[in-house]
Amino acid sequence: MNAAPHPGNTPSSGTMPAPLSRPSHEVTPLYGEEFAADPYAVYERLRRYGALAPVEIAPGVGAMLVIDYRAALDLLHDPVTWSKDSTVWQDTVPQDSPVLPMLRARPNALFSDGEAHARYRQVISDGFARLEPHQVRQIVREVSDQLIARFAQDGEVDLISKFARLLPLLFFNRAFGLTDDRSELLIQGIAGMFDSKTTEEAEAADVAYTRYITELTQAKQRERGQDLTSWFMDHPAGLSAEEVIHQIVLTMGASYEPLSNLIGNALSRMLVDERYYSNLSGGALTPRDALHDVLRNEPPMANYSAHFPKRDVYFHGVWLRAGQLVLVSYAAATTQSGRAAPGEATGADGSGGGAHLAWAAGPHGCPAQQPALLIASTAIERLTAWLSDIRLTVTYDELKWRPGPFQRGLVALPARFSPVSPDHVGGTPWKSPSI
Repeated sequence: MNAAPHPGNTPSSGTMPAPLSRPSHEVTPLYGEEFAADPYAVYERLRRYGALAPVEIAPGVGAMLVIDYRAALDLLHDPVTWSKDSTVWQDTVPQDSPVLPMLRARPNALFSDGEAHARYRQVISDGFARLEPHQVRQIVREVSDQLIARFAQDGEVDLISKFARLLPLLFFNRAFGLTDDRSELLIQGIAGMFDSKTTEEAEAADVAYTRYITELTQAKQRERGQDLTSWFMDHPAGLSAEEVIHQIVLTMGASYEPLSNLIGNALSRMLVDERYYSNLSGGALTPRDALHDVLRNEPPMANYSAHFPKRDVYFHGVWLRAGQLVLVSYAAATTQSGRAAPGEATGADGSGGGAHLAWAAGPHGCPAQQPALLIASTAIERLTAWLSDIRLTVTYDELKWRPGPFQRGLVALPARFSPVSPDHVGGTPWKSPSI
């Protein structure tokens, strides 16, 4: 990594290498239909700048985007040079900016440094460590069956709105300790905040989510259980009531969007690839293969890991100001040396020389990788076991992607299948002819 304190004056010739490319007056937007349709073409154009490129993540909100694999690792593993605290930066952004909710400073593991971060993260890590894999699998199977029963007789479904975006919320509603009858309030809240198109919708979603969190924490204050909320409350770290709420909000939000997109993106690739469809309930390639395919080639969170230099710093050919917003493009960095399209074989050479960065890395890497993979793979296994002849009703190229700088997720995933009686859902799936 190239990092050094920025002197007060312009350095003399020879003391600082020239930037890899001079920034142009145009700043590339990471939002809008063009970016959503083909972000990888945008990343390729940005590579002319070198390891970092100037971008705009919302009207009037600029950032530097790390698109080089080695530079991304250097940043993610260096908490001495970089801070996660966005307190100062957020005051420079319009308060109605659509990206502010994703970047606003909060007392949680994502936006803290040092001892505070370690304390918050330990609570979350220890909580997930207490979720037994067999328990996770059982909840996902039950929730999957519950969702499949709603559309099983129809013969067609949008797998995003009716499955991928609902399953994580139903799972975490149980994992945090509430019964299924409270899940609708969570769906109105957190799903509404991500999908709101108007100020009124966003405000209504915020009210629903606040009510849900309030009911959840009050219920667990009265009576503990074997759930994440109770474990957060009783952790030896001794979180305050407010800190517990912030870790719950972070965990749900950070799990919902990536996990929904991971399931949806994996299904989209599976359903156009004969290596899976040849026998969906017993093919040569498994849902786990599809998930790893997505993590390497279509990361569900494409650009995030907001960092801010603690001082002016020269980093991989670019001078950065203290407090400047720098984002990591997991998508661009991981696919630096190539990207496999749906149906193509994928290998290590598509990673820029190393493992994918879909979980980020370093002290702020995702603490729940294994539970996330287990949830996603179990959900897909359950769906394809019941709907073994499921097919997309459009081509892969016709699928529409959601706009925005951070996530890579589908608007819809329309599919068709042979109808199944709801009475059968939840029992033993039929065997495929090859079994």
